[in-house]
Amino acid sequence: MSETLTAGTPARARKPFYRDLAFQVLVGVAAGVLVGALAPSVGHHVQFLGDIFIHLIQMVVGLIIFCTVTHGITSVRDLGKVGRIAVKALVYFEVITTIALVIGLVVVNVLKPGSGMHIDPATLHASGSATAPAKSEGFDAFLVSLVPTSAVQAFAEGEILQVLVFSVLFACGLASLGEKAQPVLDFVGTIQQALFWIIRKVMRIAPIAAFGAIAYTVSRYGLGTLLPLGRLIGVFYLICVLFFVLVLWPVSRYGGFSLLKLMRYFRAELILVLGTSSSESVFPQLTAKLKKLGVDEPVVGLVLPTAYSFNHDGTCLYFAAVSVFLAQATGTDLGWQAQLGLLLVLLLTSKGGAGVSGSAIAVLALTLSATHTIPVSSIALVLGVHSVLSAAFVFTNIAGNCVATLVVGKWEKAVDRERLHAELDAGYQAA
Repeated sequence: MSETLTAGTPARARKPFYRDLAFQVLVGVAAGVLVGALAPSVGHHVQFLGDIFIHLIQMVVGLIIFCTVTHGITSVRDLGKVGRIAVKALVYFEVITTIALVIGLVVVNVLKPGSGMHIDPATLHASGSATAPAKSEGFDAFLVSLVPTSAVQAFAEGEILQVLVFSVLFACGLASLGEKAQPVLDFVGTIQQALFWIIRKVMRIAPIAAFGAIAYTVSRYGLGTLLPLGRLIGVFYLICVLFFVLVLWPVSRYGGFSLLKLMRYFRAELILVLGTSSSESVFPQLTAKLKKLGVDEPVVGLVLPTAYSFNHDGTCLYFAAVSVFLAQATGTDLGWQAQLGLLLVLLLTSKGGAGVSGSAIAVLALTLSATHTIPVSSIALVLGVHSVLSAAFVFTNIAGNCVATLVVGKWEKAVDRERLHAELDAGYQAA
Protein backbone atom coordinates (compact mmCIF):
# COMPACT_ATOMS: atom_id res chain seq x y z
CA MET A 1 0.00 0.00 0.00
CA SER A 2 2.84 2.38 0.84
CA GLU A 3 4.26 2.10 -2.67
CA THR A 4 0.98 3.10 -4.28
CA LEU A 5 0.35 5.94 -1.90
CA THR A 6 3.81 7.37 -2.21
CA ALA A 7 3.82 6.97 -5.95
CA GLY A 8 0.67 9.03 -6.11
CA THR A 9 2.20 11.95 -4.28
CA PRO A 10 4.28 13.39 -7.15
CA ALA A 11 1.24 13.30 -9.43
CA ARG A 12 -0.57 15.66 -7.06
CA ALA A 13 2.43 17.97 -6.95
CA ARG A 14 2.48 18.34 -10.75
CA LYS A 15 -0.85 20.15 -11.03
CA PRO A 16 -0.59 23.60 -12.65
CA PHE A 17 0.54 26.25 -10.20
CA TYR A 18 -2.43 28.47 -11.03
CA ARG A 19 -4.80 25.79 -9.71
CA ASP A 20 -3.12 25.77 -6.32
CA LEU A 21 -5.34 27.39 -3.67
CA ALA A 22 -2.43 29.09 -1.92
CA PHE A 23 -1.38 30.74 -5.19
CA GLN A 24 -4.97 31.81 -5.90
CA VAL A 25 -5.31 33.33 -2.44
CA LEU A 26 -2.05 35.23 -2.92
CA VAL A 27 -3.42 36.57 -6.21
CA GLY A 28 -6.60 37.59 -4.40
CA VAL A 29 -4.56 39.36 -1.75
CA ALA A 30 -2.47 41.19 -4.37
CA ALA A 31 -5.60 42.24 -6.26
CA GLY A 32 -7.18 43.38 -3.01
CA VAL A 33 -4.16 45.52 -2.18
CA LEU A 34 -4.26 47.17 -5.61
CA VAL A 35 -8.00 47.83 -5.52
CA GLY A 36 -7.89 49.08 -1.94
CA ALA A 37 -5.02 51.44 -2.69
CA LEU A 38 -5.97 52.63 -6.19
CA ALA A 39 -9.78 52.49 -6.00
CA PRO A 40 -10.73 52.83 -2.33
CA SER A 41 -14.34 53.61 -3.20
CA VAL A 42 -14.60 50.10 -4.69
CA GLY A 43 -12.61 48.42 -1.95
CA HIS A 44 -14.84 49.98 0.68
CA HIS A 45 -17.86 48.05 -0.66
CA VAL A 46 -16.47 44.53 -1.08
CA GLN A 47 -16.16 43.55 2.55
CA PHE A 48 -19.29 41.44 2.14
CA LEU A 49 -17.22 38.89 0.19
CA GLY A 50 -15.21 38.10 3.30
CA ASP A 51 -18.34 38.18 5.46
CA ILE A 52 -20.09 35.58 3.31
CA PHE A 53 -17.06 33.30 3.51
CA ILE A 54 -16.97 33.51 7.31
CA HIS A 55 -20.71 32.83 7.56
CA LEU A 56 -20.40 29.77 5.32
CA ILE A 57 -17.68 28.39 7.57
CA GLN A 58 -19.63 29.12 10.76
CA MET A 59 -22.69 27.43 9.25
CA VAL A 60 -21.23 23.92 9.58
CA VAL A 61 -18.56 24.16 12.25
CA GLY A 62 -20.78 22.97 15.11
CA LEU A 63 -21.62 19.77 13.27
CA ILE A 64 -17.98 19.28 12.25
CA ILE A 65 -16.86 19.49 15.87
CA PHE A 66 -19.62 17.11 16.96
CA CYS A 67 -18.70 14.54 14.31
CA THR A 68 -14.95 14.86 14.89
CA VAL A 69 -15.13 14.49 18.67
CA THR A 70 -17.77 11.75 18.54
CA HIS A 71 -15.93 9.73 15.92
CA GLY A 72 -12.56 10.18 17.62
CA ILE A 73 -13.74 9.01 21.05
CA THR A 74 -16.09 6.26 19.92
CA SER A 75 -13.45 4.77 17.62
CA VAL A 76 -11.45 3.75 20.71
CA ARG A 77 -14.44 2.29 22.56
CA ASP A 78 -12.76 -1.06 23.32
CA LEU A 79 -11.11 0.31 26.44
CA GLY A 80 -10.50 -3.17 27.80
CA LYS A 81 -7.93 -3.74 25.04
CA VAL A 82 -6.59 -0.30 24.20
CA GLY A 83 -7.54 1.85 27.19
CA ARG A 84 -3.98 2.14 28.46
CA ILE A 85 -2.72 3.34 25.08
CA ALA A 86 -5.58 5.80 24.74
CA VAL A 87 -5.02 7.32 28.17
CA LYS A 88 -1.28 7.71 27.62
CA ALA A 89 -1.87 9.24 24.20
CA LEU A 90 -4.48 11.70 25.47
CA VAL A 91 -2.27 12.76 28.38
CA TYR A 92 0.61 13.32 25.96
CA PHE A 93 -1.64 15.32 23.60
CA GLU A 94 -2.95 17.53 26.41
CA VAL A 95 0.51 18.29 27.80
CA ILE A 96 2.07 19.11 24.41
CA THR A 97 -0.84 21.22 23.14
CA THR A 98 -0.88 23.15 26.42
CA ILE A 99 2.82 23.90 26.01
CA ALA A 100 2.13 24.98 22.42
CA LEU A 101 -0.58 27.40 23.55
CA VAL A 102 1.69 28.87 26.21
CA ILE A 103 4.55 29.36 23.73
CA GLY A 104 2.19 31.06 21.29
CA LEU A 105 0.76 33.39 23.94
CA VAL A 106 4.15 34.33 25.36
CA VAL A 107 5.83 35.14 22.03
CA VAL A 108 2.92 37.12 20.58
CA ASN A 109 2.66 39.14 23.81
CA VAL A 110 6.37 39.94 23.76
CA LEU A 111 6.64 40.87 20.06
CA LYS A 112 3.15 42.47 19.73
CA PRO A 113 2.70 42.15 15.93
CA GLY A 114 -0.80 43.70 16.01
CA SER A 115 0.00 46.81 18.00
CA GLY A 116 -0.53 50.08 16.22
CA MET A 117 -3.27 48.92 13.83
CA HIS A 118 -6.09 50.67 15.75
CA ILE A 119 -8.91 48.82 13.99
CA ASP A 120 -12.34 49.98 15.14
CA PRO A 121 -14.46 46.85 15.89
CA ALA A 122 -17.60 48.83 15.04
CA THR A 123 -16.55 48.87 11.37
CA LEU A 124 -16.38 45.08 11.19
CA HIS A 125 -19.67 43.34 10.40
CA ALA A 126 -18.92 39.66 9.92
CA SER A 127 -20.99 38.75 12.92
CA GLY A 128 -23.82 40.55 14.58
CA SER A 129 -22.65 39.40 17.97
CA ALA A 130 -19.03 40.13 17.32
CA THR A 131 -18.99 43.42 19.16
CA ALA A 132 -21.02 42.24 22.11
CA PRO A 133 -19.51 43.41 25.39
CA ALA A 134 -17.54 40.96 27.42
CA LYS A 135 -19.56 39.08 29.98
CA SER A 136 -18.40 39.16 33.58
CA GLU A 137 -19.19 35.79 35.11
CA GLY A 138 -18.05 33.91 38.17
CA PHE A 139 -16.46 30.51 37.87
CA ASP A 140 -19.64 28.80 39.07
CA ALA A 141 -21.67 30.58 36.39
CA PHE A 142 -19.09 29.57 33.82
CA LEU A 143 -19.41 25.91 34.78
CA VAL A 144 -23.20 26.09 34.57
CA SER A 145 -22.95 27.70 31.12
CA LEU A 146 -20.99 24.69 29.87
CA VAL A 147 -24.06 22.48 30.10
CA PRO A 148 -26.75 23.19 27.47
CA THR A 149 -30.40 23.13 28.44
CA SER A 150 -31.02 21.89 24.91
CA ALA A 151 -28.50 20.21 22.63
CA VAL A 152 -30.33 21.56 19.59
CA GLN A 153 -30.15 25.10 20.98
CA ALA A 154 -26.40 24.75 21.54
CA PHE A 155 -25.91 23.94 17.84
CA ALA A 156 -28.38 26.61 16.69
CA GLU A 157 -26.72 29.37 18.69
CA GLY A 158 -23.17 28.25 17.95
CA GLU A 159 -22.24 27.76 21.61
CA ILE A 160 -19.01 25.91 21.03
CA LEU A 161 -18.34 24.85 24.61
CA GLN A 162 -21.84 23.42 25.00
CA VAL A 163 -21.47 21.57 21.70
CA LEU A 164 -18.22 20.06 22.97
CA VAL A 165 -19.75 18.95 26.28
CA PHE A 166 -22.67 17.30 24.49
CA SER A 167 -20.34 15.68 21.95
CA VAL A 168 -18.14 14.14 24.67
CA LEU A 169 -21.13 12.81 26.62
CA PHE A 170 -22.74 11.44 23.47
CA ALA A 171 -19.47 9.78 22.40
CA CYS A 172 -18.99 8.16 25.81
CA GLY A 173 -22.55 6.84 25.74
CA LEU A 174 -22.03 5.54 22.22
CA ALA A 175 -18.73 3.90 23.20
CA SER A 176 -20.45 2.05 26.06
CA LEU A 177 -22.61 0.20 23.52
CA GLY A 178 -19.65 -1.65 22.04
CA GLU A 179 -20.23 -3.18 18.62
CA LYS A 180 -23.85 -2.01 18.65
CA ALA A 181 -22.54 1.51 18.15
CA GLN A 182 -20.86 0.70 14.83
CA PRO A 183 -23.83 1.63 12.59
CA VAL A 184 -24.13 4.98 14.34
CA LEU A 185 -20.37 5.48 14.15
CA ASP A 186 -20.45 4.74 10.42
CA PHE A 187 -23.29 7.23 10.01
CA VAL A 188 -21.39 9.94 11.93
CA GLY A 189 -18.35 9.24 9.76
CA THR A 190 -20.45 9.66 6.63
CA ILE A 191 -21.88 12.96 7.89
CA GLN A 192 -18.35 14.08 8.73
CA GLN A 193 -17.19 13.38 5.18
CA ALA A 194 -20.15 15.34 3.80
CA LEU A 195 -19.27 18.30 6.02
CA PHE A 196 -15.64 18.08 4.93
CA TRP A 197 -16.88 18.24 1.33
CA ILE A 198 -18.76 21.46 2.14
CA ILE A 199 -15.64 22.97 3.71
CA ARG A 200 -13.56 22.06 0.66
CA LYS A 201 -16.08 23.68 -1.66
CA VAL A 202 -16.29 26.78 0.53
CA MET A 203 -12.50 27.05 0.46
CA ARG A 204 -12.69 27.49 -3.31
CA ILE A 205 -14.04 30.99 -2.78
CA ALA A 206 -11.26 31.81 -0.30
CA PRO A 207 -9.35 33.84 -2.95
CA ILE A 208 -12.44 35.98 -3.56
CA ALA A 209 -13.03 36.35 0.17
CA ALA A 210 -9.37 37.30 0.69
CA PHE A 211 -9.69 39.88 -2.09
CA GLY A 212 -12.72 41.44 -0.41
CA ALA A 213 -11.21 41.43 3.07
CA ILE A 214 -7.86 42.91 2.02
CA ALA A 215 -9.40 45.45 -0.37
CA TYR A 216 -11.68 46.72 2.38
CA THR A 217 -8.90 46.79 4.97
CA VAL A 218 -6.51 48.70 2.72
CA SER A 219 -9.20 51.10 1.45
CA ARG A 220 -10.30 51.96 4.98
CA TYR A 221 -7.05 51.86 6.93
CA GLY A 222 -4.38 52.36 4.27
CA LEU A 223 -1.40 50.35 3.08
CA GLY A 224 0.15 50.67 6.52
CA THR A 225 -2.24 47.95 7.65
CA LEU A 226 -0.25 45.37 5.65
CA LEU A 227 2.88 45.87 7.72
CA PRO A 228 1.37 44.34 10.89
CA LEU A 229 0.10 41.40 8.80
CA GLY A 230 3.65 40.85 7.57
CA ARG A 231 4.83 41.02 11.16
CA LEU A 232 2.19 38.45 12.12
CA ILE A 233 3.50 36.03 9.48
CA GLY A 234 7.07 36.50 10.66
CA VAL A 235 6.13 36.13 14.32
CA PHE A 236 4.05 33.02 13.68
CA TYR A 237 6.78 31.28 11.69
CA LEU A 238 9.19 32.13 14.52
CA ILE A 239 6.74 30.58 17.00
CA CYS A 240 6.61 27.37 14.94
CA VAL A 241 10.42 27.20 14.79
CA LEU A 242 10.60 27.70 18.56
CA PHE A 243 8.10 24.88 19.06
CA PHE A 244 10.26 22.51 17.01
CA VAL A 245 13.40 23.52 18.91
CA LEU A 246 11.98 23.77 22.43
CA VAL A 247 9.43 20.93 22.34
CA LEU A 248 9.61 18.45 19.46
CA TRP A 249 13.41 18.20 19.42
CA PRO A 250 13.74 17.35 23.17
CA VAL A 251 10.74 14.98 22.98
CA SER A 252 12.32 13.22 20.00
CA ARG A 253 15.61 12.82 21.88
CA TYR A 254 13.65 11.36 24.78
CA GLY A 255 11.94 9.02 22.33
CA GLY A 256 15.32 7.83 21.11
CA PHE A 257 15.22 9.06 17.51
CA SER A 258 16.40 12.03 15.47
CA LEU A 259 13.80 14.67 14.66
CA LEU A 260 15.69 15.74 11.52
CA LYS A 261 15.89 12.17 10.25
CA LEU A 262 12.18 11.67 11.00
CA MET A 263 11.29 14.80 9.02
CA ARG A 264 13.48 13.60 6.16
CA TYR A 265 11.66 10.26 6.24
CA PHE A 266 8.28 12.03 5.96
CA ARG A 267 9.51 14.82 3.67
CA ALA A 268 7.08 13.97 0.83
CA GLU A 269 4.09 14.27 3.17
CA LEU A 270 5.40 17.43 4.81
CA ILE A 271 5.93 19.09 1.43
CA LEU A 272 2.49 18.01 0.28
CA VAL A 273 0.70 19.59 3.25
CA LEU A 274 2.57 22.84 2.66
CA GLY A 275 0.60 23.12 -0.57
CA THR A 276 -2.73 21.60 0.47
CA SER A 277 -2.84 22.97 4.04
CA SER A 278 -4.74 19.79 4.87
CA SER A 279 -3.35 17.10 7.15
CA GLU A 280 -6.14 14.77 6.06
CA SER A 281 -4.54 14.49 2.60
CA VAL A 282 -1.56 12.52 3.97
CA PHE A 283 -3.19 10.33 6.61
CA PRO A 284 -2.91 7.04 4.65
CA GLN A 285 0.74 7.69 3.83
CA LEU A 286 1.57 8.43 7.47
CA THR A 287 -0.10 5.20 8.58
CA ALA A 288 1.88 3.12 6.11
CA LYS A 289 5.22 4.76 6.87
CA LEU A 290 4.84 4.56 10.65
CA LYS A 291 4.22 0.82 10.35
CA LYS A 292 7.27 0.56 8.10
CA LEU A 293 9.29 2.28 10.83
CA GLY A 294 8.49 -0.64 13.13
CA VAL A 295 5.61 0.74 15.20
CA ASP A 296 3.07 -1.95 16.08
CA GLU A 297 -0.16 -1.73 14.11
CA PRO A 298 -2.48 -1.37 17.17
CA VAL A 299 -0.49 1.67 18.33
CA VAL A 300 -0.52 3.28 14.90
CA GLY A 301 -4.21 2.47 14.41
CA LEU A 302 -5.17 4.04 17.73
CA VAL A 303 -2.74 6.90 18.33
CA LEU A 304 -2.56 8.47 14.85
CA PRO A 305 -6.35 8.82 14.27
CA THR A 306 -6.79 10.13 17.82
CA ALA A 307 -3.96 12.59 17.26
CA TYR A 308 -5.80 13.98 14.25
CA SER A 309 -8.60 15.02 16.60
CA PHE A 310 -6.74 15.86 19.79
CA ASN A 311 -3.10 16.72 18.99
CA HIS A 312 -3.17 19.94 16.98
CA ASP A 313 0.19 21.39 18.03
CA GLY A 314 0.53 23.81 15.13
CA THR A 315 -3.13 24.78 15.21
CA CYS A 316 -2.83 25.62 18.91
CA LEU A 317 0.12 27.88 18.08
CA TYR A 318 -2.08 29.51 15.42
CA PHE A 319 -5.07 29.98 17.74
CA ALA A 320 -2.98 31.56 20.49
CA ALA A 321 -0.99 33.85 18.20
CA VAL A 322 -3.88 35.03 16.02
CA SER A 323 -6.30 35.53 18.92
CA VAL A 324 -3.93 37.87 20.74
CA PHE A 325 -2.95 39.53 17.44
CA LEU A 326 -6.62 40.36 16.77
CA ALA A 327 -6.98 41.70 20.31
CA GLN A 328 -3.97 43.94 19.75
CA ALA A 329 -5.22 45.05 16.32
CA THR A 330 -8.67 46.01 17.62
CA GLY A 331 -7.41 47.56 20.84
CA THR A 332 -9.20 44.93 22.95
CA ASP A 333 -7.97 44.93 26.52
CA LEU A 334 -6.72 41.41 27.17
CA GLY A 335 -5.11 41.18 30.59
CA TRP A 336 -3.47 38.09 32.01
CA GLN A 337 -6.75 36.91 33.56
CA ALA A 338 -8.50 37.18 30.20
CA GLN A 339 -5.62 35.39 28.49
CA LEU A 340 -5.73 32.61 31.08
CA GLY A 341 -9.43 32.23 30.31
CA LEU A 342 -8.60 32.24 26.60
CA LEU A 343 -6.03 29.50 27.22
CA LEU A 344 -8.61 27.33 29.00
CA VAL A 345 -11.15 27.84 26.22
CA LEU A 346 -8.55 27.02 23.56
CA LEU A 347 -7.64 23.80 25.36
CA LEU A 348 -11.21 22.71 24.65
CA THR A 349 -11.95 24.25 21.27
CA SER A 350 -8.61 23.22 19.74
CA LYS A 351 -9.82 19.61 20.03
CA GLY A 352 -12.51 20.43 17.48
CA GLY A 353 -10.09 21.34 14.72
CA ALA A 354 -10.34 18.99 11.76
CA GLY A 355 -7.72 18.07 9.18
CA VAL A 356 -9.53 20.00 6.46
CA SER A 357 -8.17 23.25 5.12
CA GLY A 358 -10.23 26.14 6.45
CA SER A 359 -11.56 24.46 9.58
CA ALA A 360 -9.10 26.37 11.78
CA ILE A 361 -10.84 29.63 10.80
CA ALA A 362 -14.17 28.14 11.85
CA VAL A 363 -12.91 26.93 15.21
CA LEU A 364 -11.16 30.25 15.81
CA ALA A 365 -14.42 32.08 15.08
CA LEU A 366 -16.37 30.08 17.63
CA THR A 367 -13.52 30.32 20.13
CA LEU A 368 -13.75 34.10 19.98
CA SER A 369 -17.53 33.81 20.32
CA ALA A 370 -17.08 31.71 23.45
CA THR A 371 -14.76 34.27 25.07
CA HIS A 372 -17.16 37.19 24.40
CA THR A 373 -14.13 39.50 24.34
CA ILE A 374 -12.40 39.68 20.95
CA PRO A 375 -14.70 40.65 18.02
CA VAL A 376 -15.38 37.60 15.86
CA SER A 377 -15.58 39.75 12.76
CA SER A 378 -11.95 40.80 13.23
CA ILE A 379 -11.01 37.42 11.70
CA ALA A 380 -11.49 39.16 8.34
CA LEU A 381 -8.23 41.00 9.05
CA VAL A 382 -6.18 37.78 8.80
CA LEU A 383 -8.18 36.03 6.09
CA GLY A 384 -5.82 37.18 3.37
CA VAL A 385 -2.76 35.68 5.07
CA HIS A 386 -4.46 32.58 6.48
CA SER A 387 -3.14 30.31 3.74
CA VAL A 388 0.42 31.40 4.52
CA LEU A 389 -0.14 30.73 8.23
CA SER A 390 -1.96 27.43 7.65
CA ALA A 391 0.95 26.01 5.65
CA ALA A 392 3.11 26.38 8.77
CA PHE A 393 0.65 25.07 11.33
CA VAL A 394 -0.44 22.02 9.31
CA PHE A 395 3.25 21.20 8.72
CA THR A 396 3.73 21.40 12.49
CA ASN A 397 0.65 19.26 13.13
CA ILE A 398 1.93 16.45 10.91
CA ALA A 399 5.39 16.45 12.47
CA GLY A 400 3.86 16.54 15.96
CA ASN A 401 1.56 13.61 15.25
CA CYS A 402 4.41 11.45 13.94
CA VAL A 403 6.50 12.24 17.03
CA ALA A 404 3.53 11.48 19.28
CA THR A 405 2.94 8.06 17.72
CA LEU A 406 6.58 7.06 18.18
CA VAL A 407 6.72 8.30 21.78
CA VAL A 408 3.53 6.47 22.81
CA GLY A 409 4.88 3.42 20.99
CA LYS A 410 8.04 3.65 23.11
CA TRP A 411 5.97 3.81 26.30
CA GLU A 412 4.13 0.67 25.22
CA LYS A 413 7.36 -1.05 24.12
CA ALA A 414 5.66 -1.40 20.75
CA VAL A 415 8.48 -0.14 18.51
CA ASP A 416 11.12 -2.26 16.85
CA ARG A 417 14.11 -0.08 17.74
CA GLU A 418 16.56 -1.67 15.32
CA ARG A 419 14.15 -1.36 12.44
CA LEU A 420 13.35 2.24 13.40
CA HIS A 421 16.97 3.36 13.35
CA ALA A 422 17.77 1.40 10.21
CA GLU A 423 14.84 2.99 8.36
CA LEU A 424 15.62 6.51 9.57
CA ASP A 425 19.30 6.18 8.71
CA ALA A 426 18.57 4.90 5.20
CA GLY A 427 15.66 7.25 4.52
CA TYR A 428 12.34 6.16 3.11
CA GLN A 429 12.57 3.97 0.04
CA ALA A 430 9.59 2.41 -1.71
CA ALA A 431 9.96 -1.37 -1.78
